[in-house]
This record gives sequence, structure tokens and C-alpha cells, in this order.
Amino acid sequence: MKSQVRGGTRWKRFAVVMVPSVAATAAIGVGLAQGALAASFSISGQEFKVKANSLVGTDFVQYGSVDAGKDLEGKDFAAPVAVSGFSEAWITNMCQSVVTPKVPFIGDVTLRLEAGTEAAKTGKDADKVYAKGIYLDVSELKADAEFTNIDIGVAAGALPKSPGKPGIQPNTKANPYGFGQRAEQATLNNVQQKAWATTAGTFKLPDLHLSLHRGTDAECY
Repeated sequence: MKSQVRGGTRWKRFAVVMVPSVAATAAIGVGLAQGALAASFSISGQEFKVKANSLVGTDFVQYGSVDAGKDLEGKDFAAPVAVSGFSEAWITNMCQSVVTPKVPFIGDVTLRLEAGTEAAKTGKDADKVYAKGIYLDVSELKADAEFTNIDIGVAAGALPKSPGKPGIQPNTKANPYGFGQRAEQATLNNVQQKAWATTAGTFKLPDLHLSLHRGTDAECY
């Protein structure tokens, strides 16, 4: 599948889908795991789950928005989200999963992706999932969070837009006078998240492992 702007990608063949995550979007293919590729992926009308031991990100911004697109039946849908952005992010022991329901002759199918697993043992940045210029369209988040030099209540339109720091994206439906916040650094531990889409300039996924499973028992949580 090709890269695209935030919105909807209709998932017609689950075996070739690219799945977005909380702090990294992963693709079926060795190239993304070994190199630094631009990526912008979403799954129409479906939330996906993400679990990680930890996420550490710099130049954090967050604001309310709406994701719109087509669901699996081709119908229009819209969902409220909290868009979170980081200039850079490092993720330890990441798992993400998405369920495709009612695949003909098979039933429900879970696509599960794991990366950065060795980082849980070594603690080295080189073993962690790395993302640059990442945005996450989050519908639910559970984590132990710590923020450095946080500024809460900033209008969404006042968040930074410089090339080196995340801000309001051109294709995001954000209220310029709405609620927003920013911080120099955000540290999230014991992360469990549901999201609709992830966008990033660069992803690197050490120890990438992708697998397909019948049923829903293989979901990350």
C-alpha cells in the first residue's frame, strides 16, 4: 500500500495491510525495519491496539481533533481523537494488533506486530523502536505518565508548526481556539492504547515480527 495523508485507507486484503501504532507505524516488509522510510497509514473504520513497556518522546504536543473516512462497508464515519505528536520517540517492547472480522471461510483474523523486544533486556536506544515526526490519533490511553516543562491549556492554533517540531498538521480538523498542551518531554510507562491512525516521517523497527492468527486471542491486550 502507498503512503497517504491522514484519512481512510480501505482494508480489502488483510495480508498486505500496513498497521499503525501508538508510537510507531509498522509495515509488512524488511525495508522499513532496516531503514528510515516515510510512512502515513490508517485503517478505515477500525481501531487498533498498542501495548509497550515504555515510550519516551521529545517536543510533545496534544490537541483534540476528528478522524473521518470510510468504514469496512464503505460508509462514512467520524471519530473524536486526541492527536499526540512528538519530534522524536523511542519505544521499548512494542506490540500492536488489529482484528479483521468475518474474513470469508476463515472468520476473525488478528494481525499482530512486535518490535523493539530486545530493548527490554538491553535498555539500549539502538534496540528500541524509533520514530521521527510522529502523530498518533488516540481514542483511549492508559499509562503511567510524566511530563517535563508542560504547558496546559494552550490554544490548538498556537502550538508550534516549525519543521523540527510537531504541530497542527494541514489535514487535521482541529479547532484553532480549542484545548491543547505541550511539553519538552513525555515519558509513558506500561502503555495500553487504542488509536485510529499514525503518521510519521521516519520509523525504524528492530526485531520486527509480524504474525497472523485466527480469532482474537492474539491481540496485544
